[in-house]
Amino acid sequence: MFIRSLTLHDFRSWTDVTVDLRPEPTIFVGRNGFGKTNLLEAIGYLTTLRSHRVSTDAPLLRAGTDSAKIAATVENSGRELTVEVTLSADRANRATINGSPQRRTRDILGVLRSVLFAPEDLALVRGEPGERRRFLDELVATRGPRWAAARADYDKVLRQRSALLKTASASLRRGGSDAASVLSTLDVWDAQLAEHGAMVTAARIELVAQLAPHVIGAYAAIAPASRPADLRYHSSIDDSLGTPMTAVDSAPVDSVAVDSVAASVDDIAAMMLERLKAVRDKEIERGMSLVGPHRDDLELILGDQPAKGFASHGESWSLALSLRLGSVELLRAEGTEPVVLLDDVFAELDAARRAKLVEFTDDVEQVLITAAVGEDIPAGLRGRRLAVDVDESGGSRHSVLTDIGTQVA
Repeated sequence: MFIRSLTLHDFRSWTDVTVDLRPEPTIFVGRNGFGKTNLLEAIGYLTTLRSHRVSTDAPLLRAGTDSAKIAATVENSGRELTVEVTLSADRANRATINGSPQRRTRDILGVLRSVLFAPEDLALVRGEPGERRRFLDELVATRGPRWAAARADYDKVLRQRSALLKTASASLRRGGSDAASVLSTLDVWDAQLAEHGAMVTAARIELVAQLAPHVIGAYAAIAPASRPADLRYHSSIDDSLGTPMTAVDSAPVDSVAVDSVAASVDDIAAMMLERLKAVRDKEIERGMSLVGPHRDDLELILGDQPAKGFASHGESWSLALSLRLGSVELLRAEGTEPVVLLDDVFAELDAARRAKLVEFTDDVEQVLITAAVGEDIPAGLRGRRLAVDVDESGGSRHSVLTDIGTQVA
């Protein structure tokens, strides 16, 4: 898989740009703040429908505009598809595939698969559980709209249930019909939270089981003198959910037999309902939802210790890098060669880890790289270079791209 062309309109610092790309390394060189990362961010957005830098879409729109567009023509095994997303400030985002409107933006998921390496990846090891949940959910989303829909439905129910819990205590103190109404409504939300939460949990557990061997192998190659790495999914529903409940080998989730996935989801939903029942009084007292995938974590382990708090800086970087390398290998095992995005990571790595990353990219079909200065790129990494600069003429500051002296944006 590779991107043949990328087009941005009013996205971040870019007014209008079309970049023609080839299945080879392409290096974008420019000072910090000039807009090179925005190019990779746009590709990442088409992959996951999320930015890796911000939690909302508003900052992605160029200042003073009310919409932005990202489009990419993707070639995969000889088949070309053009996917486009329009981000809007005051209405729902819209998406098309080959010009045909899609009913939901998430219907484009899976058209473009990419894996982004960025300096922010250190937070996967040293940051809060939300960073690791986000990592898992973004990787699950590349498997198709069905699994992204489960997370969106779960988030919607969670918000509504949490809002009810904030007022439940006062209603129960009043008693009578108010108390009865709260309890019956909470029963309804519990059932829906368990239904959607079980789908999210099952997909994550399955993913971790399939991803772990690739991450463990990558870490052993990057840091051979370090302690062995391991991954474990920690569920707030039940500690026994750290391993998949059905044997699915390394097949992608969408190809797993429906009966086996359904049985696993049903079991998890039943366990979650029991857990919700057990903690209901505590949830009402605290006014918040205490059980579900929004409270789970991906445990990263080195030897017999958690990586967070015990890993050195070098070990943390090696483990973060291994999570991304493992993601690439997992997608390859599923039959897709993802586009690899390296956002200014060489400046963060020592010589040994740089060399390992260069070695890894040797057989990648397409790798897109950003660097603040050309010297950050290891000598052994060859590829087309494009200069990213800014134009402040006309009273407007925007990014421009130059290829061998020819301005193309």
